[in-house]
Amino acid sequence: MTLTRRHFGLGTLALGFAGCTTVNGPTVTTPRATAGLPDDLRPVANADYDAWVAGFRSRAGAKGLTETTLANGFRGTGYLPGVVRRDRNQTEFKRSLEDYLAIAVSEERVAKGRAAFSNHRATLNALESTYGVDATIIAAIWGLESFYGDRRGNVPVVSATSTLAYDGRRGAFFEKQLVAALKILQSGDTTADRLVGSWAGAMGHTQFIPTSYQAFAVDFTGDGRRDIWSDDPSDALASAAAYLARNGWTRGVKWGGEVGNNAPAGSILQPQPGGPRFAVTSNFRAIKRYNNSDAYAIGVGHLADRIGGAGPLVSSFPPDENGMTKDDRVALQRGLTARGFDTQGTDGVIGPNTRKAIEAYQASRGQTVTGAPSLTLLRSLG
Repeated sequence: MTLTRRHFGLGTLALGFAGCTTVNGPTVTTPRATAGLPDDLRPVANADYDAWVAGFRSRAGAKGLTETTLANGFRGTGYLPGVVRRDRNQTEFKRSLEDYLAIAVSEERVAKGRAAFSNHRATLNALESTYGVDATIIAAIWGLESFYGDRRGNVPVVSATSTLAYDGRRGAFFEKQLVAALKILQSGDTTADRLVGSWAGAMGHTQFIPTSYQAFAVDFTGDGRRDIWSDDPSDALASAAAYLARNGWTRGVKWGGEVGNNAPAGSILQPQPGGPRFAVTSNFRAIKRYNNSDAYAIGVGHLADRIGGAGPLVSSFPPDENGMTKDDRVALQRGLTARGFDTQGTDGVIGPNTRKAIEAYQASRGQTVTGAPSLTLLRSLG
């Protein structure tokens, strides 16, 4: 597997989130930023974890960490069972490009992106001038990673990374993230209370893992701290631009575009059979260094185009395996919701909420409960 900026199965499309102090003995609960955290993301007593932390602390000096940093970093932290559960329960779920773009480039995300771009135009244009990365691309990464700063995560990073390092499934990787997180504290870029992120340790507006933060984070505001957690997104946006600039971005070259819609010359890609085709350039590959996924890179590029004023894709996607088009799926969701079986949205993406609504509707009519969408089901709602 290629290690890119993030090596775990999350992102803003899934991002949603204490305390224990371990001092060579039993875990003692202390308060620390518990607001909004689910119960399984609050520390619980775990003697084996405590022993692992004690062992880590005994060898941390060789990694350049001071006792003061370790004391401050681990104060109020602890074992998070929900982090392990999320890590182990990741499935190889493959969403179609149509469904991915319905979420990643939703009209809500486009509208919010245009507003965010307008509000931060001066900063984004300055970053484009400095790093050569299109301002709209920077804004689109911000939009996909944290919904323009609204979903930065609030799980203590030391707790998350130490839990995953102790768990061992990707122990060496997460121990590196833990060391890097503690070095962030040691450098004074932020404080222990503000060192928060996703359940897997991705941080700030642009969801950097700690090692990528160390390598690429930028103090664009000049205040002496590379503060990607601040409500002011300047440092985080600059860090994303710096990442792309140092990973192959070419100034003045478009990422690509839909074939037949003013696309630049480039390699042809059709991620979904029968769906739109895209001409992609070297900058598409630079975006993939941020997240090694064709769908992600198309999502960033298309969202950037939409933020810049472009319209939706011109080509349509074929019907799904149930013979349903996106319009059919939207109609199904609207029909279910109108009958009192709320699908929690009408984006045409058949996710858990829609399947639960279908199950409830089928049960109410004495049908076999499958949760599966179909044209027959749609017609029954007519």
